Amino acid sequence: MGGLLPLRGRDVVIPGMTSRFSIAALAGTLVRRRETSDGPSGPLTAWSARDLVAAIATRRISAVEVMEAFLDRIDALNPTVNAIIGLQDRGAMVRAAEASDRVVGAGIPLGALHGLPHAVKDLEPVAGLPFTMGSPIFAHDIAGHDSLPVERLRRAGVTFIGKTNTPEFGLGSHTVNPIWGATRNPYDLSRSAGGSSGGAAVALALDMVPLADGSDYGGSLRNPAAWNNVYGFRTGMGCIPADTNDDWLPSPGVVGPMARNVGDLALMLSVMAGRDIRAPLSEACDTAALRMVEPASLRGKRIGWSGDFGGAVPFDPGVLDTCRQALDRFAAMGADIVEVVPDFPVEEAWRAFVGLRHWINGSGMIDLYRDPAKRAGLKPEAIWEIEGGMALSAYDVSALSAVRTRWSRAVASVFRRCDLWIVPSAQVFPFPIEQDWPRHVGGVTMTSYHEWMKVACLVTLAGCPALAVPAGFNDGGLPMGVQIVAPVHGEAACLAAAAAYEEVAGDVLSRRPVLNRDSVQNPGGGVTP
Repeated sequence: MGGLLPLRGRDVVIPGMTSRFSIAALAGTLVRRRETSDGPSGPLTAWSARDLVAAIATRRISAVEVMEAFLDRIDALNPTVNAIIGLQDRGAMVRAAEASDRVVGAGIPLGALHGLPHAVKDLEPVAGLPFTMGSPIFAHDIAGHDSLPVERLRRAGVTFIGKTNTPEFGLGSHTVNPIWGATRNPYDLSRSAGGSSGGAAVALALDMVPLADGSDYGGSLRNPAAWNNVYGFRTGMGCIPADTNDDWLPSPGVVGPMARNVGDLALMLSVMAGRDIRAPLSEACDTAALRMVEPASLRGKRIGWSGDFGGAVPFDPGVLDTCRQALDRFAAMGADIVEVVPDFPVEEAWRAFVGLRHWINGSGMIDLYRDPAKRAGLKPEAIWEIEGGMALSAYDVSALSAVRTRWSRAVASVFRRCDLWIVPSAQVFPFPIEQDWPRHVGGVTMTSYHEWMKVACLVTLAGCPALAVPAGFNDGGLPMGVQIVAPVHGEAACLAAAAAYEEVAGDVLSRRPVLNRDSVQNPGGGVTP
């Protein structure tokens, strides 16, 4: 795959990385909401989560109005894209919103998300809602409890209206399963929405929910964010407690927020993050500071860029060119862009990722495999993961973990020379929805269902927080994104950089899906202050 470009005391400035845009030109593309002196106007479904919460709390609008607007939007658009599954009874949801309204002004403290409708990714249990994980084995299951992240969202005041679609057990970055079917990309309905948080990303992109949650092991927040022109935040391990990680062995899988803007992303993270004694490896953090994110000044900051990792990671044509549009915006803000590649063999790191994923996923599904009737309901990728884990000895796992440590140290060396690290969010643009996964990328044959997401998996293996932001579109109108990566525990730095980026990325952030709010009548409740 070509030679590596190691970091050995010097960096290479990318030639020609002077921005194609002037600061003044970029300033003209800032994302600005339509506002009056009283606040935002337009369809309620297009309001930010923060504006909705504030308006509900001050009784400028009611939670019922918000609920009905989003349910109308779902009724109009979801049959086309299949992002939200297990939608609950409309009457029950309106009654729940009425209960939210009764609390307002009653002297009871309101949660940070009070009155917002919310659909949870179908890998997390929500008491009373379907919990299928996209598997025929659990096609009729109803959850009897809330997971830790869901518990926090409930305490924050959301009303759960249903679930968002995901591939079976979250395996793969294409949202399709035999229970609910495939989720379509709103920018091209013949294409994949990405995954495994594909339903969440599409629901956000089409304003069917104000916020979304997802999870990420090998890019499952970052890939669908890139393919649907929204934000997805894979935080560091331990930032958000989850009962799937309830032992003393750290798992790379994390739960995280998705949003349509950085302020909403920070708000949701502040609700989900922080120590929980039931999750041994969860960590305390300053959630108030996360919520009050301000745009960082990037002038004079050094931003590392790893495109194809010195030729070690293949890309389809046009992906890297689209990602460089994001680099141009960072350069226009005064950042110095330098090309970096961690000083470690990428293929060795990749083999460690694959082996550890075998072990962790296999451990979680081994009981299903041992039951012949349930094994028959597992998709081939699940069986491959389980059998791969069964083939590993304890000594093998220890050796793989040691490789993971060395890779993370190599990535840490990037941050001794750079303030932030930018990496593409995916290696291909959204592919045809009938395809299960790409067999070739950039002329290179893929050997597994997730190898085409190697660029995201390498960031996962390092344990760093990574925030996916929209980068741009190819000539065919398909979106792509990049990851803003910070050192371990650098979630606030990711948010601050993304907030700065948001101010100069209006040209891409304002680009609506082909299935947009103009394609249906009365798509989300009009409110004029």
